[in-house]
Amino acid sequence: MAGIGGCIALIVVGAVLTFASDWQMESVNLDVVGLIMMGAGLLGLGVYGSVLRRRRVPAALPVVDGTRDRT
Repeated sequence: MAGIGGCIALIVVGAVLTFASDWQMESVNLDVVGLIMMGAGLLGLGVYGSVLRRRRVPAALPVVDGTRDRT
């Protein structure tokens, strides 16, 4: 998967299949397929968000020793 964009694409395609299509297939229920795709996209966003949050490192703060240069 290609990160956030891929997860959002899964959610969008799943929503279109579930709510906006009226196609009928004999052996496949497209509403269920759409719900599964939306769930996978949401799960992917959650996993990607937790991994991204873990990678972020707090910025190093400058060390201040309380003295000033007086020149």
